[in-house]
Formats: sequence, structure tokens, C-alpha cells
Amino acid sequence: MANINVMDLIYWKDTERTGMVFTGLVVGLLSLFQLSIITVISTISLGALCFTVSVSLYYKILQVLNMGDGVHPFKAYLDLDISFSGELADQYTQKTIVTVVSAANSLKNLFLVGNLFDSLKLLALMYLVTFLGVLCNGLTVLIIAVITLFSLPLFYRQHQAKVDGFFAGIQAKIDNVKDILHRIAQGGGPTPDPTPGGAKPKTQ
Repeated sequence: MANINVMDLIYWKDTERTGMVFTGLVVGLLSLFQLSIITVISTISLGALCFTVSVSLYYKILQVLNMGDGVHPFKAYLDLDISFSGELADQYTQKTIVTVVSAANSLKNLFLVGNLFDSLKLLALMYLVTFLGVLCNGLTVLIIAVITLFSLPLFYRQHQAKVDGFFAGIQAKIDNVKDILHRIAQGGGPTPDPTPGGAKPKTQ
């Protein structure tokens, strides 16, 4: 259920709710440029409490004046069950442990050169990240990531055919380059005919 709600937010199925979440995230992150995280969290909490207390008092006044039904304004959220059963908690704990151990093993192999090619790729990636660090800080990257999260999935869904065709063309070119490099590595001979009884490459 939680996954469905998250996907609904990302795909803007409830425009008002997604707009509130998206705006809150971006404004909160932008606030961190000028304020400490403690100040941001306390200010957001204060604003949220002011809103909920004001709404609750408003509904209470309506009830006293016999202009309301007396239903708590946040009853739907208060009745929402967010607890985990023991079995479900164990499953999430096991998944977390497996993920952490797998990540630790991957990092160990990368930094201790378990595979030279993978370690060189990580080296190149970290070198490029140093340039990214000069251009912007982690908070800027996080803001860009949030904006991307709420925009790219919707864009892909609306233009799926064009996007798939574009990436299919790129993948075809990459496969062609790989094929050429593979043939050069094999001695530059022609590609064998895959059909039964087809022409075979000439041997020297």
C-alpha cells in the first residue's frame, strides 16, 4: 500500500497532494542553504502544529455552535494503521541486513581490487564526481534529484514511445561499436553467417 501511495505521488495522480509534498521538499531543502537543519525541522514542525491545532479548534468551535458534526478533522489519518506485525518487521529486518552485507561486500571488492576492471570504473567515476563537487554541493544534487524524481517518471509515461525509440537507437549504435571492437580483437575477419551451412570466415 505504501508503494502504491508513493507511485501515486510520483505520477501526480493526486495533483493537490503531490504539489504539497513536492513544494514542501523543495522549500525545505532550499531552506538548508541559509538555515541549519535543526532550525528547518523545528520551524516546519511549528508550522505543522499551528495548522493542525488551528483546524482542530475551528472544528471544535463549529461543534459548540451546532454548525458541525463533531467529527475530528484528522480522523482518517488518526485511524490509519502504520504499525508492523512481528513477521513483517522480521522480513524488513532481514532484507535490510542482506542489503547492508551485500553493499559491504561490493565495496570491499571494489576498494580492494577484487576485479580490476570494476575498480577502474569506480576510480573513473570518483574522479568525475570530484568535478561535480567543485560545481555544486551535495544539497544541490539532492534538490536536483527530488525535482528529477517528480518530473522524469511523468515525462516518460507521457512520451514513452519516443523515449524508448531514442534509447533503442543509442543501444543499437553501442551494440554496433561493440561488435566492431570485438571483430577487431578477433583479427578483423568478417562476421560468420549464423545460418546453417552459411559462409564461414576464411582462415589464414
